[in-house]
Amino acid sequence: MQLPNHGANPQNVYQQLGLKIPTEVFDFSENVNAAGPPAFVEARWRTFYPLIQRYPDPDGEPFLTKVVQFHQIDKESIVLGNGASELFSVLARRYANKRVLVVHPTFSEYERTLKAAGANVMSIVVEDFIDYTLPMALLYQEMVNADALYICTPNNPTGVLPKKEELLRLIAYGAEVNCELVFDEAFIDWVSEAHSLISYVANNAHVIVVRSMTKMYAIPGLRLGYLIANKAIVRDLKAMLSHWNLNAFALVIGAGCLDEHEYCQQAISYAMQQRQWLQQFLRENGCRVTNSVTNYVCFSLPSNQHADTFFSYCLAEGIVLRHTKNFLGLNGEWFRIGIKDVGAMTYLENCLQAWFKANKG
Repeated sequence: MQLPNHGANPQNVYQQLGLKIPTEVFDFSENVNAAGPPAFVEARWRTFYPLIQRYPDPDGEPFLTKVVQFHQIDKESIVLGNGASELFSVLARRYANKRVLVVHPTFSEYERTLKAAGANVMSIVVEDFIDYTLPMALLYQEMVNADALYICTPNNPTGVLPKKEELLRLIAYGAEVNCELVFDEAFIDWVSEAHSLISYVANNAHVIVVRSMTKMYAIPGLRLGYLIANKAIVRDLKAMLSHWNLNAFALVIGAGCLDEHEYCQQAISYAMQQRQWLQQFLRENGCRVTNSVTNYVCFSLPSNQHADTFFSYCLAEGIVLRHTKNFLGLNGEWFRIGIKDVGAMTYLENCLQAWFKANKG
């Protein structure tokens, strides 16, 4: 079963599998905020129109200043990107011909961009998907001869937040063995800034944190992300970026998003409510479910149920789940469900209920 390597764009799934698209499709494969963008985006949309006639600010204003204020950091510690994906592509060039450790299962773009840049990638797979327990002894052993280590926190696709004390131990060890640490915090918004590692960058020149505006603020079409690192690293990365790599709409809307505190709290509360219900529902039906803290849930079916058959059943019902065939360790036996609005979640429950009832062991 050949499938796309990313979520979203559900029509691609049906097309690649040669299936007819149902009249109504619920795309649970992508994991952006179910509420949609903050209300100000639509309310002020016409006021953004004049921006199309001018070049965007070359330094990334007004978004750059908002990031500075939001995290209380220096401008010289920030790189803005056309989505976090651009930042990972630039980072990969930093590690060309170097040895990089990537902890799996995780976002496939790390390894893809690293290999394209000529990095020597070593994959390390966690064994405990439920709690995403890091293999600390193995990481210590391999970091001695590595130039960098990539960790997604919270993890995608499992949604689990690695223990902060373990991440801090890795930071301390990285300083000893001269190994940089790249932390992808694309989904940290769904937990709390208290779990972010950005505050540790100032005193740890080997720590790099990548953030995305896509997930919480539901603006994937605008492409906006940023990276926090030592000033020397920032200078190196900026030198690799093209001029005006960000569009004016993203810079203005992104700045406004960082003021949307109530919007974020409502999104977190809704995601938590739906996530906890979904986790319990899946466990009650014999599934293994990860301890996700994000706006998505990762699970595997009971041993008597076939993953590909289930995936095809869901597609026929108009439900597109995120497969895990390209996530090392999960190997297609697990699925990721993004939290959607109440109507979609109700439809999902009914379809899953019918599947479990028909496939009881």
